[in-house]
Amino acid sequence: MRLVLNLVLALGVAGCAAHLPTPGALGATKQVAFIARIEDDAGPRSTVFRGDASYREKLKRLSDDEADRRLGNALAAGSFNKQGELDAPTITRFEFADSMRASTLALLPKVAPWTRVTHPVQVARVLESFLVQEVPANAPDYERLRSLGADSVVEIVIESYGMRSENGVAGVYVLGFARMFRIGGGELYRRAFFSDDLKAGLPHLDPFEARRDAQRFAQRIKQVVAGISAQVAKDLTVAPTASEGPKAGDGPEPEPGPIVEHPDDPL
Repeated sequence: MRLVLNLVLALGVAGCAAHLPTPGALGATKQVAFIARIEDDAGPRSTVFRGDASYREKLKRLSDDEADRRLGNALAAGSFNKQGELDAPTITRFEFADSMRASTLALLPKVAPWTRVTHPVQVARVLESFLVQEVPANAPDYERLRSLGADSVVEIVIESYGMRSENGVAGVYVLGFARMFRIGGGELYRRAFFSDDLKAGLPHLDPFEARRDAQRFAQRIKQVVAGISAQVAKDLTVAPTASEGPKAGDGPEPEPGPIVEHPDDPL
């Protein structure tokens, strides 16, 4: 729990304010499709050895670029023994993205509009990613989701992730954004996030151990997923007020409210 709290506190270190949805905007939402995706060149990347000279003596004759390449391969494909057998699997891009989607949705309150979410299998079929062990790198054609009854999308996008190091302390980082928008319409919510082990003060993740056992990296990514999911779910948990009028499904839908910026948001 302490690790998740540290990761939440480390989000948004660039100081960007979040645009949060209003109760009226959520009340006007009929059906939501949840999507998480990882951009094509997002990673996993390693800049551990190129970014930190602390490992130079231990690398001996191995170049920084080659060391980062080998670590990056382990983060992406897992750790293999000398016989070429997979010893320790890593977390795949598909698993990373889908766990972000599922974790965020599970933390949302069981009230409208979060009780009217399009089934992920239907979303995958319509967006032509069904049973594919890779998530779409480019933004899909969201207009297709109208055929499922969805009028809005919650999208979480990973723009970059991997491992980095400073002063001999290495860890995992994840950079991206979350947003909610009307299909063919305006944006209701947006938060940029930067979750960083080093900023959160988490224990050193030894890059040599991570290469030998990619599960160490996978476990850290799962902690990051928990932290980001908790923050996004918190952002989207907006209590309706009496002045907002009828709830969605109880009569005529109210018009979406304006985006509200919170400059004092600590993240």
